[in-house]
Amino acid sequence: PRVCVVGSGPAGFYTAQHILKHHGGAQVDIYEKLPVPFGLVRFGVAPDHPEVKNVINAFTQTARSERCAYYGNVTVGRDVMVAELRQAYHAVVLSYGAEDNRVLGIPGENLSGVYSARAFVGWYNGLPENRDLKPDLSCETALILGHGNVALDIARILLAPLHLLRKTDITDSSLAALACSKVKRVWLVGRRGPLQVAFTIKELREMINLPGARPVLNPADFTGLESAVKDAPRPRKRLTELMIKTALEKTAEMQAAAPREWGLKFQRSPQEVLPTADGRRARGVRMALTRLEGLGDSAKAIPTGDVEELECGLVLSSIGYRSLPLEPAVPFDSQRGVIPNSSGRVEGVPGLYCSGWVKRGPTGVIITTMNDSFDTAQSVLEDLQVGTLDVSTSREGFGAVESILRSRGVRPVSFSDWEKIDAAEVARGKAAGKPREKIVDPQEMLQLIGH
Repeated sequence: PRVCVVGSGPAGFYTAQHILKHHGGAQVDIYEKLPVPFGLVRFGVAPDHPEVKNVINAFTQTARSERCAYYGNVTVGRDVMVAELRQAYHAVVLSYGAEDNRVLGIPGENLSGVYSARAFVGWYNGLPENRDLKPDLSCETALILGHGNVALDIARILLAPLHLLRKTDITDSSLAALACSKVKRVWLVGRRGPLQVAFTIKELREMINLPGARPVLNPADFTGLESAVKDAPRPRKRLTELMIKTALEKTAEMQAAAPREWGLKFQRSPQEVLPTADGRRARGVRMALTRLEGLGDSAKAIPTGDVEELECGLVLSSIGYRSLPLEPAVPFDSQRGVIPNSSGRVEGVPGLYCSGWVKRGPTGVIITTMNDSFDTAQSVLEDLQVGTLDVSTSREGFGAVESILRSRGVRPVSFSDWEKIDAAEVARGKAAGKPREKIVDPQEMLQLIGH
C-alpha cells in the first residue's frame, strides 16, 4: 500500500511512524509546503526548551526509513490537488495543522502594536512568513491575552535575561530586537479565573523562577480557592496551590527590586484596543470585568457591566490557533475549525483521513498529538486489513505526483537536501555559540541546496 501524509509536523510524522511500524509493506510519502520539516517542533516550541525538540531525532529515523520519503517545498491544494493525491495513493492523510489564529473580533485589533501570539512566536522561531514582523518593543508594558502555555512562553521570552537566550536557537534578528527592548512589565489576562487557566505547572514554575523577573499575583484573586480545589484532579490542585503560594509569598527576596515583573489578571474580557491620539498605535486595552457562571472547566465568563482600562503599548493575543480549509474538495467544519471525521476517517470521502490539530482542534501538547495520530494510523491499518482500502489496484505514488509537479514547475526538496540545510544551520550556530542559527528565508535554503 502507498500512503501519503500531508504535513511534516508531529501529527504527520507520528502517523507515518505508526503505519511503517505496524505494516511491513507500506510505503509512506510525506509532503510539506516549506523546504524544512518538523512543523511546530521547529517553529512553535520555545527556543529555551531544547529538550522538547528531541522528538526530531525519532522523526529523522522515520524519514530515513527506506519505506519513507519526504517531499518539501510542495504546497498541497496549489502545486498538487487532493484529488490528484487520491489517484496516486491508496490512502491520503491530512495532517497540516493549524496555520492561522483566532481573532479577537474587537475594535482596534488591527492597530500597530497588536500582534497574534502565532505571528510573534513565528518571528522569534524563524518561521519564514513571520520573519519581517518587526514588533515594536519600545514600550514598558506588554499585555498578553490568554492563559495558556504559549502566553507564558511569550512572557518568558520578553522578560528573560539575554545571556539565557543567547545560548538558544532563537533567531539572530529577534535576539537583536530583544536586546533593545524596553518591555519590563508583562500582564497575562484571562476571561475566567485561576481555576480555568490552561497552562501547566512546569511552565508556571519556570516563569516564577525566571531570574530578574518578579511575579505579581493578587492574593484576593485566590480567596477561598484552597477549599475549592481539595477534590480537584491532582494537576489542577498542584497548579492552583503554586499560584496561591506565589501570591502570598511576601519574602524579602520577592520584594527585592527585580528590574522586571509579570503578573496574572483574571476575569477580564477585552472589549477594545484603545488608540493613541493620532489613531495609529495601541495605548491600552479596555476590558469588561466578568463573573463566572458554572464550575471548573465549563465555567462561562459573563460581563458584569464594569470596565477597566489597562495601559500598554504592546498587545499579544494568545487565544488559540485555527485550522483553515485546504481546498473546496475537502469537507471542512468552519464552525469548529476541523475536518469532520470519525477516528480520523474523513466523513464521506473514503481513503481520505486526517490527524493532529486539523482533526481535533488546536489543543494539547506533542504527546496528545502522538496518541491522536496513532489513532488515525490505526484506522488506516484497519481499513487496509478488512479491505475497505483496495490494494489490489496498484498506485503509482510519487511517480504520478512527480510528473504533475514537474509540469507545474515545482521542484521538491528531499530529506537529504534538508540535512544539508540542517548542517549549515548547525555550523552557523556553532560559530555564534548557539545550537543552531536558523535560515529564515526559503530562497536562501533553496540556493544552499542548489535548487
